[in-house]
Amino acid sequence: MLEERTFILVKPEGMQRGLAGEIIRRFERTGLKLVAAKMLQATKEQVSNHYVDDIEWLKSVGEKTIKSYAEKGIKLNETAEERGRKVRNMLMDALISGPTLALVFKGNDAVFVGRKLAGSTEPKKADPASIRGMYSTDSYELADKMNRPVKTILHASDTPDNAEKEIKVWFAENEILDYKRADAASIY
Repeated sequence: MLEERTFILVKPEGMQRGLAGEIIRRFERTGLKLVAAKMLQATKEQVSNHYVDDIEWLKSVGEKTIKSYAEKGIKLNETAEERGRKVRNMLMDALISGPTLALVFKGNDAVFVGRKLAGSTEPKKADPASIRGMYSTDSYELADKMNRPVKTILHASDTPDNAEKEIKVWFAENEILDYKRADAASIY
């Protein structure tokens, strides 16, 4: 068994729609164990540490956005890094716009399972059985048109290393508990 932790964040749009309980239920039903939960109003400092000011990430996001606009016949007069910074700022503003629910789950291949449950970051393309596919039809196109980030409902860590970094942003180690699930023997 590849036991690891993953970080899941129910974003303000997920909280406003009353989806927190459903999201926890979906993760627990797969066999992942909830080991930390905290409802909070995110601070600028937290979201700045969550969306790290990394030049490679900024360029990558900027390039994807510029390409997306070009496919629609719109030329953006900015560098990939400049566009990436705008996207980062929009993401940060969205996370501090309302309450969030920070969660840590532990289990076999938890990061992979978490990403699969969450679904594509473009909800309209997400598998219909995923959380995003079931509860959203938002798209990059609509978000671009409305000059806002895509409403993805939740964040799910993309790698085990990033999960551990994100967990440290939102939780102190003593806030994370460990215990044995009563049904663990039938899951693993």
